[in-house]
Amino acid sequence: MAIDFKTFSSVAPLVSDARLPVLLRGRHGIGKSQVVYQIGKSLDIPVVERRASQMQEGDLLGLPELIDGQTRFCPPEWYAQACAEPVLLFLDEVDRATPEVRQGIFELTDSRKLSGHSLHPDTLIFAAVNGGEHGEQYQVGEMDPAELDRWTVFDLEPSTEDWLDWGKENIDGLVWDFINQNREHLEHKGDFEPNKVYPSRRSWHRLNDVLVGAGLLEKATPAIFTLSQSFVGFEAAVSFNDFAKNYERQVTVEQLLAGEKTKQLSKFSLNDHCALIEKVQAADALDLSTTDEQWGHLAAYMGTLPSEAAMKLINLTMGLGDASLLQKFHSSKCGDGDVGSYLNKLLQADK
Repeated sequence: MAIDFKTFSSVAPLVSDARLPVLLRGRHGIGKSQVVYQIGKSLDIPVVERRASQMQEGDLLGLPELIDGQTRFCPPEWYAQACAEPVLLFLDEVDRATPEVRQGIFELTDSRKLSGHSLHPDTLIFAAVNGGEHGEQYQVGEMDPAELDRWTVFDLEPSTEDWLDWGKENIDGLVWDFINQNREHLEHKGDFEPNKVYPSRRSWHRLNDVLVGAGLLEKATPAIFTLSQSFVGFEAAVSFNDFAKNYERQVTVEQLLAGEKTKQLSKFSLNDHCALIEKVQAADALDLSTTDEQWGHLAAYMGTLPSEAAMKLINLTMGLGDASLLQKFHSSKCGDGDVGSYLNKLLQADK
């Protein structure tokens, strides 16, 4: 059964703590490599990455040398580093490697050594493949039971929330808002037609970096559609281009808390309001630094919301876990009274 990244990140360290190798399986572009690098960062150890698909037997075992009349293999630089110090050894595309390379990896995963050279006791082994239940869509070699038995195998199917959580610090707000409100365009999950461009989590990341680097998100231009089509395909590009053109009508978290753009807010649909509340949550905008005036603007906004969106906002504030923040919000003016009395009206209406 496939798991999301949040679950994987909670259980994978239990395996690596036992110094057992971890294999990530999943579709291309979902962020498998990103997760491995995040684990390395969290453990404060360098990630040493090698594409197994590009390796020959000598790239794995090293070259022979003659010492005192005996032949030994001199380990390659990357493997010598993994033996000399703690690293996260990341072998990508193992199921695209030659049989000889995969046989060498057998020993590495089984005995933590190659050609007589043992890994550092604290070095971790991770690998990633496109096989598993999606393997028929890729030109990869099957991994037989004995090979798989050397790995702890995790099939990954990340949630949209996984990407949105990651995107808070890595993706421009316009792109983040588009995916949050148009989740069907994040990635393609059906069968792939030959030579057709499809969106993926990776392609959105790359498109974002290009658009931000070129400053194109600051003002909608025809180049946005041209570039988007190249990265994420025609259908997603059409929707994204329309969204970017109309983005100036969107309301930012800062504008909401400042009591601005009330006219635009009055034209919002239920989905628009829910998306804005999700932006408030994603921005971690409500904390001890939030002023009484900002709480007041938020409370006034709540008084204009459909009941479903109002309850979503209430649930957000309840999740803050700070009684002083809740007190500030609940005592702020909302409609004809305060938030507390307004909440009671909502609850009575639901009965």
